[in-house]
Amino acid sequence: MARMIPPLIRQDSAPGERLVFQRLASDPVTENWVVLHSQDLAEHVRQVQGEADFVVIVPGRGVAIIEVKSHRRVARRDDGQWLLGSMPPTTRGPFQQADEAKYSIKAYLRRKGVDLRSTPLVSGVWFTHTKARAELPPAIEWHPWQVLDRDDLQAGAGQAVLQLLESGRQHLIDRVPAMAAAATGPTAKTVGSLVAALRPRFELGAGSADLRRERDAQLSAFLEEQYQALDAMEDNPRVLFTGPAGSGKTFLALEAARREAASGATGWLLCFNRTLGTYLSERASGAPGLDTGTLHATMLRLTGQQPPGNAGADFWQVQLVDAAIERLLDGDLTRDYLVVDEAQDLCTPAYLDVLDLMVEGGLTGGRCLLFGDFERQSLYGLLDGRQELGARISGLPTFTLTANCRNLPRIGSAVEVLTGMEPGYKRFRRPDDGMQPRYYWYSDPQEQGNLLVQAVRELREEGFQLDEIAILSTRRIRSAATQCQDPWLRPLLAQTEAPIRGRVRYSTVHAFKGLEAPAVIVTDIDRPTTPAFEALLYVGLTRPTDRLSVLATREALAGKILGESRQS
Repeated sequence: MARMIPPLIRQDSAPGERLVFQRLASDPVTENWVVLHSQDLAEHVRQVQGEADFVVIVPGRGVAIIEVKSHRRVARRDDGQWLLGSMPPTTRGPFQQADEAKYSIKAYLRRKGVDLRSTPLVSGVWFTHTKARAELPPAIEWHPWQVLDRDDLQAGAGQAVLQLLESGRQHLIDRVPAMAAAATGPTAKTVGSLVAALRPRFELGAGSADLRRERDAQLSAFLEEQYQALDAMEDNPRVLFTGPAGSGKTFLALEAARREAASGATGWLLCFNRTLGTYLSERASGAPGLDTGTLHATMLRLTGQQPPGNAGADFWQVQLVDAAIERLLDGDLTRDYLVVDEAQDLCTPAYLDVLDLMVEGGLTGGRCLLFGDFERQSLYGLLDGRQELGARISGLPTFTLTANCRNLPRIGSAVEVLTGMEPGYKRFRRPDDGMQPRYYWYSDPQEQGNLLVQAVRELREEGFQLDEIAILSTRRIRSAATQCQDPWLRPLLAQTEAPIRGRVRYSTVHAFKGLEAPAVIVTDIDRPTTPAFEALLYVGLTRPTDRLSVLATREALAGKILGESRQS
């Protein structure tokens, strides 16, 4: 079957695009093909991907750029204007769109140094809901072979594309006979070059529409190291992906689950943290056959249990686990694959016993993709879970992510200094904007409260929206945000991990684990003897994408700060 990039198509895409996607993805003829589709990219980057619905790369045959029209009424008036469904008449017809996309892509690839001398590039228009061949009159603006219609979907999408490419190749040879021997590509090497050049533009559509446009483009585009990780997924049935905060593990876990779901398999996408579970469920919504959420919520659902009001460790780690194992032993809940994010929090013998029963073949023989930061993000008193995993999965391949894709460089550098990361990040993917993290020193709770107001005001003056700011505390009770009495800031605060329009959210570092926000204020850094203090500091400081503010006592960070400091 074809390799689809991205591997899923949005449910709100045009019906014709969904049809073409589904037929190309499932047609045996398309084996070893690569099909790129654009989704909503035009609103992000007005380049190649905003102009092409599908780019179909067929080894040894060529590249087809296809414009899709889903309208049930298609006509071209005598004055040259097109009528497409209920849309207003337009002089820019679909064949012109397809040709412009072809030339745009061709020019882009040449700038990227891709050798196209032996690779025919052909454009066509697929009218998915009409018999366009019979309904459209001959015209000088297009060739009959450039028209694909409803009948082609029924006869076979792959064969229709092959016919388009062959007709385009023959047209090229008729015009330039010397091309008869040359138009034999793309070769396997050229296919790799084409995909490497084009796919970042197409996979950009996987990002969140809630983030600002520039930040969305920077944070959502898969880059070289992430592609290597995705390729490792395809080659190994079981892989452990490790890396520090901000290296793209959650993004990759989501993409891994989407790709598995697109293949028709059923599976689980699980984590420990409740808020992260909600985030994953929202982002993976619509993926067929995929159950997403926290392991504990999943065990509750499978067993039909409700936690008692005073539920403690004995219920969550013993009683619920035993009940889940008993239910899973019935054998009717096993899935084809298992993806676990923040795996370092689930690497206990009891939890691994449950996970082992959830995937066909178990942890030792099933399709298992695990993502975790085993160095610093374990906030629950666990030992390094890699030893436990190694005992369960002999010879488990490990892929280490080292590039920071989330934080601006100066934030990441501050994390390295404050938490003693060794080794630190190998490189930063995002460009430096010259802004240092801000440090606000306090000596008592009242002073910290005043500085919190100052920190929020300064972020607002810089242009950040209220819902882009998150206040994170190392404490569960009596944090700076919960104690805030300022008449301006207090009404704006909301205790939640999710952004709320017009409000500044506040939470604990624990609850915000695995999430991110454009601007983060970390408060209550005054007790370096607190259990897991280094881990709390590390998790909190790595949450912001663009701005980091730190409210701390000098004693808590003694000897660690070399950069800018602030006084009230």
